[in-house]
Amino acid sequence: MQAKVDYYFSVSSPWAYIGFATFRDIVRTYALDVSYKPVLLRDVFEQTGGLPLAKRHPARQRYRMLELQRWREYRRLDFKLKPSFSPFDPELIDRTVIAIVEAGLDPAPFLESAHAAIWERELDLADEAVIRSLLDRSGLDAHAMIAAARAPASGALYAANQTSAIEAGVFGAPSYVIDGEIFWGQDRLELLAHRLRTGRATYRPDVT
Repeated sequence: MQAKVDYYFSVSSPWAYIGFATFRDIVRTYALDVSYKPVLLRDVFEQTGGLPLAKRHPARQRYRMLELQRWREYRRLDFKLKPSFSPFDPELIDRTVIAIVEAGLDPAPFLESAHAAIWERELDLADEAVIRSLLDRSGLDAHAMIAAARAPASGALYAANQTSAIEAGVFGAPSYVIDGEIFWGQDRLELLAHRLRTGRATYRPDVT
């Protein structure tokens, strides 16, 4: 039986970018059925006790910079630690991913391009013109995808993803949920792979 993974993320997350290639390798290796679920992280944080970056203690912000450098080296990536247009309002780009999924298309090529646009090319993904250019580069119908992303239906799905995330126990992104077990953060991808490789039983938080 094909394993299914609910993937909660925001295009704006550096950690979603850092882990995406590794995640895609795991998807291919284990033939996973991925349900892409973009969420508005600000609202997830508000509901689960998290804080946006600017409101975190300076010690946490400094440690984040260390982690970005470590993972940049470990994942063999080349990206800016402080790109020109981050943070930004991710709603339109996230809803564009939803529009792609709802059109029955694989959003992975577009996500690869979008992640690189932020962290490597330092483009503004809150700018509709930039998103349109990324859609064009990915061979997608920019006019149709933007129209769908701006439609009320995509907004309803964006909100539904957030509700689903909270109900699943998700409190940050990226989070990978398989059979109710949450793997939070791209630094848990090796543990996700181990779970799939061994076929172990699902761990539950309510251990007695």
